[in-house]
Amino acid sequence: MILSNSDFKLDVTSEIGNLRTLLIHSPDNGLGKVVPSKAQDWLFEDIVHLETMRKNEYDYYVKLLMYFLDPDKIKGKLKQIDAEENRRSFFKPDDAAFHASTKVIEIQTLLADILHDDDTRKKLVASVCAIESCNYRLQLTLIETDPVELAKIFISGSLTEDEMIFAPIPNLIFSRDIGIAVNKHMLLNKPAKKARARETLLVRYIFFTHPLFEAYRENILEIPETIQHFLRPGEDNDQKTTLEGGDVMMVSPQHLIIGCSERTSVSGANEAIKLLFSHDVVKKVTIVKIPHKRDYMHIDTVFTQVKRNMWVLLRSLATAESVMDSNEPGSWFADKKNKDKPEIVQFTKGKKPKTFNSIEDLLADVSENDLQSKEKTQFIYSGNDTFPFDAREQWTDSCNLLALKEGVVLGYDRNDKTVEAFKQRGFDIIKVSELLQKFENGELDPQTMKDTLILMPSSELSRARGGFHCMSMPLLRDKVL
Repeated sequence: MILSNSDFKLDVTSEIGNLRTLLIHSPDNGLGKVVPSKAQDWLFEDIVHLETMRKNEYDYYVKLLMYFLDPDKIKGKLKQIDAEENRRSFFKPDDAAFHASTKVIEIQTLLADILHDDDTRKKLVASVCAIESCNYRLQLTLIETDPVELAKIFISGSLTEDEMIFAPIPNLIFSRDIGIAVNKHMLLNKPAKKARARETLLVRYIFFTHPLFEAYRENILEIPETIQHFLRPGEDNDQKTTLEGGDVMMVSPQHLIIGCSERTSVSGANEAIKLLFSHDVVKKVTIVKIPHKRDYMHIDTVFTQVKRNMWVLLRSLATAESVMDSNEPGSWFADKKNKDKPEIVQFTKGKKPKTFNSIEDLLADVSENDLQSKEKTQFIYSGNDTFPFDAREQWTDSCNLLALKEGVVLGYDRNDKTVEAFKQRGFDIIKVSELLQKFENGELDPQTMKDTLILMPSSELSRARGGFHCMSMPLLRDKVL
């Protein structure tokens, strides 16, 4: 059934306002077919065990989101959902018992919805077949395929259980990367790697054709390529126009942070600034250029927000390098001798750019000026700022946390030293399995929780190099100002 747009709202003004609606994609069969020789080409650090990832890890995430965002769908039903005979039917978009939440929205459901329209199905099949080099007869077969099945094929790459017709798109679970809500606008991104081309195409069709987003159609923004980009020489990352959602943070109503990283180029950030300013979406954009290393990948692997006055951060990247003085964004980031230091430049519409000496200075400015915090800004450091645990735990996403509400965040259970740092700041620490039982028994209320780090199991999810900030595309948050 097509989700209704009657009650849908798109509005994100911060990283910490109460989360009300988000877009996710649960692990699909394609992840279980990633082979070692292709894992890194498909941007996974290792192959994963799909059943463990689903049942013992990601399903907890979905249940937790439901208790916070759509409790009527799950409250009182936990025992039934967990029963072995139900075989995960609550989590499967094509199952009659699927939760079908309008708050925790599954990408596969939206894709199946739009494929019921004949014209959209023909266009999207043609587009996918073009980028995947399919033959014409296969294209005709796909056009005649049931929309629900076709959505599964587009995502998993599998025509049948045993026959694959194109590569999986395992990174679709990282829904943050393909689009970011900026106030009442949607900024669609331009991923850097070919492995994400199909998911980008699918999401573009979803946002432009699904009735859910009809009222916001004019607010959907696409990053353009630079003029005559096809004539420009070289393969340097900064010359290509790329931008991924893990490098974009909506930190206050008029302030966006964009990271330039392994996945987001200076050109991409530059085009985003011009696009956002020309449409009056925000007044201020800060560029944080971090080293182009797999270790960091996106800025949300380096820092994320916990509370209005608190952030989790990798301290070894806290100090910035001085940059040049210019009014053109691209010219700030010329080649530097020290490529292991971030560079930070803030562009405000109609004003001269300014720089920050460190990421900490920038984040303190966001907390104290943009978000009007009356308290001194605090930092919780990856690995409790202790070598080698700071680097080890950053690699397994100690800094990549999702705030369900201010002060209530999700993180992996494997980052022990970072957990210690949260304890030292007065946070309650609880495993998700225990928390869900307390919600079900009425011992705890999600809406009254404060200052809590929820520990999520992570043996398989962490192999993909992404945390829960990556695995979420917030579409609606309460305002914090």
